[in-house]
Amino acid sequence: MPKNHTSLIAKSLSSLAVAAGLVATAADAQEKVVLRVADSFPVSGHWMVDNATRYWMDAVTKATGGQVTFEYYPSEQLGKAKDMLALTQSGVTDIAYVAPSFIADNKMPLSAVAELPGTFSGSCQGTLPYFRLSRTGILADKDFAPNGVRLLWSAVMPPYQVITSKKKFESLKDLEGMKLRTAGGALDLTARKLKAVPVRLATPEIFEALSRGTIDGMIYPFSSIIPYKLDSLVRYATADESLGAIAANYVISEQRFRKLPANVQKAMLDIGEEATRRVCAALDRDLQKDIEKLRQQGLSIVQFSAADKKALQAVLLAVQTEWAEGLDQRGKPGSEVLKAYRAAVAAPQ
Repeated sequence: MPKNHTSLIAKSLSSLAVAAGLVATAADAQEKVVLRVADSFPVSGHWMVDNATRYWMDAVTKATGGQVTFEYYPSEQLGKAKDMLALTQSGVTDIAYVAPSFIADNKMPLSAVAELPGTFSGSCQGTLPYFRLSRTGILADKDFAPNGVRLLWSAVMPPYQVITSKKKFESLKDLEGMKLRTAGGALDLTARKLKAVPVRLATPEIFEALSRGTIDGMIYPFSSIIPYKLDSLVRYATADESLGAIAANYVISEQRFRKLPANVQKAMLDIGEEATRRVCAALDRDLQKDIEKLRQQGLSIVQFSAADKKALQAVLLAVQTEWAEGLDQRGKPGSEVLKAYRAAVAAPQ
C-alpha cells in the first residue's frame, strides 16, 4: 500500500475518533437528569417553598436548558422530617430538607449552632454565616461530609419567640411550668433554663396539641404561624427576643452529586447560594408584616421588663455555653464551632 495512502487512512481514522469524542462529550453534557426533592412543608403558602424550593428547582431547570428536571414530594410524602437525612443517604430521595434538631440519632449536632439563642437578630444575619461555614468551613468538614451530604441551600429562621394560646404571660416568672413545644436540641435547653417544660412535637402536630391544651404554647417563629394555620389559636407572644431558631437545610448525597455532569453541579451550587440569600431576605422583609397580621387577629405582644431582659440574656448565654461544653465532652469541637459562628455573625455580610 502506498505510504501516502496509509497516511490518509490514519488521518481519516483520527478525525473519526475526534468526532466520536465530540459527540460523546455533547451527549454527556446533555444527559437528562431527573432528581427527587422531598421535604415536610405544606404544598403551598410556606415561606421556604415559595421563596426558595420552587425558585431553586425552576432556576436550575432553566439554567441547564431543561437538562435537569425535578419530582417534588412535599408534606412528608416520602418520609418523616426526622428521617430525611437517612432517606437522602439511602437514595430514596436525591435532595431533602434536613433540620439538625429534627434528625433521628442527632447525627449533625454541630450544625445546631445556628439554632442557639441570643446569637443573631435577623434571618440573614444568622443564615449567611451559617451557609458559609456549612458549604466550605468547619461545619462542612465536621458535620456534612461525615454524613455523606452536601449543602445546596439553607435558611436560618428569624429568632424564635415565646407564643402561647390561652395562658397569658407578662414576665419570665409566668413561663415557669408552662408546657412549651420545642423542636429539640438547643430549644429544649432554652425551655428548661426558663423553667418551662419542653414538649418535642413535629410541626404538623402543633395545631392539635394547642387545640386540646396538651401544650400551653411554643418557642416558635412568627413566619410559620399562618402557613400551619395556628393564627386562630395564638393569643400572647414576645416579639423582640432571640430564643433560638431552626436551620433549614436542603442537602444532596455526595455520591449522587459527584455523578452529575459538571455544568449541573455548578448550576445547583450557584443557584443554591442565590436561593439562600433570597429566602433569608424574604423572611426578614416579611417578619413585621406577619406580626401585624397576627395583631389584627387579636395577638397581644408582650414586652418584658428591663430586669427580665437582663436575666434572659444571662439564661441565653448559659444555653450557648452548656451546648458547646456538652459537645466538647463528647469529643466534638462544640466550643470551636461556637467561636467560629460568633465570629462569622460579627463579620460584614
